[in-house]
Amino acid sequence: MDRSPHARPLPDHSDQPIGRRRAFSLWCPTPLQKLFFWSHLSDDDYELAGRRAFVLTAVAWLPLLVLSVVGTREYGAVTVPFLRDLDVQARLLVALPLLVAGEVLIHREMPLAVRQLIDRRLVAASARAGFDKAVGTALRLSRSMVVEILILGCVVAIGLEVGPAIASLSDSTWYAQTVNGSTTLTPAGWWNVLISRPLFQFILLRWYFRFLVWNQFLWQVSRLRLHLQPAHPDHRGGLGFLFAVNDAFAPFLFAHGAMLAGRVANAVVHTGASLRQFEVELVVIPAAALLFVVTPELVFTAELWKAKRKGLLDYGILAQRYVREFDHKWLRRPMAEAGALLGSADIQSLADLANSFGTIRDMHVLPDRRRILTLGLFTVLPLAPLPLTVISGRELLERLAKMML
Repeated sequence: MDRSPHARPLPDHSDQPIGRRRAFSLWCPTPLQKLFFWSHLSDDDYELAGRRAFVLTAVAWLPLLVLSVVGTREYGAVTVPFLRDLDVQARLLVALPLLVAGEVLIHREMPLAVRQLIDRRLVAASARAGFDKAVGTALRLSRSMVVEILILGCVVAIGLEVGPAIASLSDSTWYAQTVNGSTTLTPAGWWNVLISRPLFQFILLRWYFRFLVWNQFLWQVSRLRLHLQPAHPDHRGGLGFLFAVNDAFAPFLFAHGAMLAGRVANAVVHTGASLRQFEVELVVIPAAALLFVVTPELVFTAELWKAKRKGLLDYGILAQRYVREFDHKWLRRPMAEAGALLGSADIQSLADLANSFGTIRDMHVLPDRRRILTLGLFTVLPLAPLPLTVISGRELLERLAKMML
């Protein structure tokens, strides 16, 4: 009898309590994950990310390479060969595997963060029912077959726009041939339209949808009664672990930077466009992708501000009372009556109180700047090679050397 993990039925975690591992995964079990499971591209905990990324990338990219080579023999030389189409290489060889593999990072981090909301008793007991309702809503949406079908329908609708785009081509490429003003798809072009593009778009739209589900969950949690601790050393009222989930979106942001870089590089290399023509896009699109990830934290801003304000008032009153007693004991009384200051716990307590007050004063109610800069770096890093599309690597190094001298 086969006892491999793929021989077992896929377990349904939908009724697990939130404290169980992976109970809040937005990626497992979903209709697509069940398909991955039965095709041996996923285990019952949505691992095997490397295998999925390799197989899906091979399905999307390898037939295009083979069919484009066959097409070159049939149609002759083309203006834009497959391997020089920087846009499709960026999407299928960089963005697609990153998006597929990146799902596992989110799958691992989100359940742990959501469980911490209960384990750390940040959600008030009276709000537990509302919290469970928010969890249930998010899980139902993420595991809905109807939603998956709607996403697939959107992909098909987007594919219907391919016709007008192809008709506007003036030169022959690896995916379409223009002869006497008539444009037809090559075999590689048909694979791209029917398989590669829809596969990539489906994976991407699933990311967007699940991100919206996560945003809705955070908004619902922010409306609940929370026990925030303004003196918490994470400077986020004890919610720092929740915002750290954003770090797992680094592959998502890098993939978007790669998509933008491939599209701009294609225009510069193959149509003679200049980088200056894309100045707005090169700023707006990375900024929008970054804001898309970090702005959901803002739903907690009001509660964090209230906690900070209350903490400053409460600890201010406590500090005032303690300092007054400290002053009366050590400064207003004779030293013989006050006792020895050296070695007294009063000094350490005063310092601890000052540190607590300073922690509250430095509490962040807005997204952390260092995290924004780090995620921003992941977003713009794929854009770094773009100058090489207009000048050679040697010339670029010479210019950099002159700037440093």
